[in-house]
Amino acid sequence: MVRQRVFGIACGYEDLVDHATLRQDPLLSAVVGKAEPTQRLASPSTLNRLELTPADATAEARYRKVVYDSQAVESFFVDAFLDAHPRPPREVVLDLDATDDPIHGTQEGRFFHGYYGNYCYLPLYIFAGDFLLSAKLRTSDIDAAAGALEEVQRLVARLRERWPGTRILVRADSGFARDDLMAWCEDNGVDYVFGLARNKRLEGMIAADLELVRAVSQQERDGAPTRAFRELRYRTLDSWTRERRVVAKAEWLGDKHNPRFVVTSLCEQQHPAQALYEELYCARGDMENRIKEQQLGLFADRTSAHTMRTNQLRLWFASVAYVLLNLLRHFGLKGTELERAQAGTLRLKLLKVAALVRVSVRRVVLSLSAAAPVKDLFARIAEQLRTLPAPS
Repeated sequence: MVRQRVFGIACGYEDLVDHATLRQDPLLSAVVGKAEPTQRLASPSTLNRLELTPADATAEARYRKVVYDSQAVESFFVDAFLDAHPRPPREVVLDLDATDDPIHGTQEGRFFHGYYGNYCYLPLYIFAGDFLLSAKLRTSDIDAAAGALEEVQRLVARLRERWPGTRILVRADSGFARDDLMAWCEDNGVDYVFGLARNKRLEGMIAADLELVRAVSQQERDGAPTRAFRELRYRTLDSWTRERRVVAKAEWLGDKHNPRFVVTSLCEQQHPAQALYEELYCARGDMENRIKEQQLGLFADRTSAHTMRTNQLRLWFASVAYVLLNLLRHFGLKGTELERAQAGTLRLKLLKVAALVRVSVRRVVLSLSAAAPVKDLFARIAEQLRTLPAPS
């Protein structure tokens, strides 16, 4: 049932009602592991039990007795990332971000978020490159960093258990520049780079730089954007327990100042200010593309059920579908033109192509057109997956 739901999402079928037709699909039946491809799959009402089973359901419950193990689900994402690397990487960068997930009814946890301007959930995502490590649904009446420390602690423990020599860096925007998270990283040998919300004190520390870049832009560059970087030592008045390194960007955009700040545990000698901001911190923007892929391509925002527990499971189904397609990119599509393609492109060009399906007693035969543009690509994918070594 889980495979049926996940493969359905990967193929673009976001709703349970789609499975009223899909349950008769011999190809989906073979993929999810049915012994006979002609066997019918689960109906929408049966799949609904996956979502509606309460946490305290027992085997004696008449209908709702498919209870999920949240810890096992969360461990799956980390295991998939670890098993995808035959050798320990030198460094792992954990990107954290929160995003809005609009809701349109009276779902549990409904709350209006002033920044996003709508009623929404506020899920927390953690990625390592393009590998999804955590997707936790939260209500939006909390700080963006709520629960981030516990998730980072869990992930770091798992990573160090398998890769004790790998360096770990945590990266996020200013919503995560919280003292408890930074202090824990400092005390446990984890580096970090966080955005830092600007304020009058910080802007005052670079006031001369802001005026300088404005003057240079107007006098020498005809108003074109100009920027400069400065090293600062900074501590908040009461929320931080220690002074920290802050990198400031003083920028003039032609008609206004655009100061930006990041706080980091990295030393100045190995990570100069400009490189740290432009090459390391700004690279976190790619994570937003992964979140968009989750929500737009794999329906991670399809959280229209009444309870938070059900909507968390829907978020996990979309997340597992993302992991499935991402592993396909890394191993089946390596070296091809689709190696970096997003979920929607993979679905259009690989998963939903025309073919003649013939079901016999022993096998399912797919016949592509002789002129099918994906014919050679299919053969290459199959060969690369066939020769893939088993995870250790």
